[in-house]
Amino acid sequence: MQRYDDIMFTSAVKALQQVDGTAETYARSYGARTHALNEDEVAFITSRTSFYMATVSETGWPYIQHRGGPAGFLKVLDDHTLGFADYRGNRQHISEGNLAGDDRVSLFLMDYPRKARMKLQGRARFEPAAGNPELAAQLAAEGQGRVERLVTISLDAFDWNCPQFITPRFDTAELTALVAPEIERLETENTRLVNELAVLRAQLERRET
Repeated sequence: MQRYDDIMFTSAVKALQQVDGTAETYARSYGARTHALNEDEVAFITSRTSFYMATVSETGWPYIQHRGGPAGFLKVLDDHTLGFADYRGNRQHISEGNLAGDDRVSLFLMDYPRKARMKLQGRARFEPAAGNPELAAQLAAEGQGRVERLVTISLDAFDWNCPQFITPRFDTAELTALVAPEIERLETENTRLVNELAVLRAQLERRET
């Protein structure tokens, strides 16, 4: 894959960085990085339950679409290719139509509890699921219905954003995992108190008789 700055730092961007005094810092930083997905990044990608995908229309308008599913619905097919299944939706076909004219996409993958954000640039392609049954089976997510289209993304570059200004948010599964130990502790304590109360009542009843 390419360096992220080679793709995203245009002449206009670099000019602003020169004014701000950050151009040399970024050049050294990106030059020292390994521009390939490692195990931690693959784990991050495949554990997402949603992401945002941006495309650009033939008239130049950007469009951002939210994609969601069970953890693992976004799959890493090889060291530079992602894929996911497309199911029946509102049939507006905006992302698919945009990609017919310009196949470039930008993805934002968020981990709100840990305040982590991964950005990926690539080229995406839609294809009918019926034409590639093996890939359809590989990308299908359990309980999501019949796969209609397949989306594959050939990655050109990726980067991580700093956690600043990311507000932690938790979905149902994350909240359950977060509070489960405390709930278990309270249930144990409640059981102990109920048992102690039963013993005290029994003692009181014996004294009264």
